[in-house]
Amino acid sequence: MAKTILIVDDSYSLRLVVKMTLEGAGYEVIAAADGQQALDMLDGRKIHLILSDVNMPVMDGLTLLGHIKQHPDYKFTPVIMLTTEASQDMKQRGQQAGARGWLVKPFEPPQLLTTIGKLILP
Repeated sequence: MAKTILIVDDSYSLRLVVKMTLEGAGYEVIAAADGQQALDMLDGRKIHLILSDVNMPVMDGLTLLGHIKQHPDYKFTPVIMLTTEASQDMKQRGQQAGARGWLVKPFEPPQLLTTIGKLILP
């Protein structure tokens, strides 16, 4: 059975590119356009990894990360931030909030798959 990854990004085109990359590598993908929509999708189903942007409307990625880490069903689910934010301060905030990885956009698909592969197997 394929591992499920939740993509959270307000850019439809980015969600599409990431989805195609992940599905091509054998993952099942679900997607949300912002942190609140993603939080609403955390309904008990098994999600093996969450890939989230930082800057989004409604609820940003770091706020979402805080909610995920307090959710009993998802607090151990690895979260990778995929964002344009490249500052050390922001990366440190993400790490302190519980992010397991930090990729800066634009990204190369092999780099994304390698990072995910370190946290889960397809």
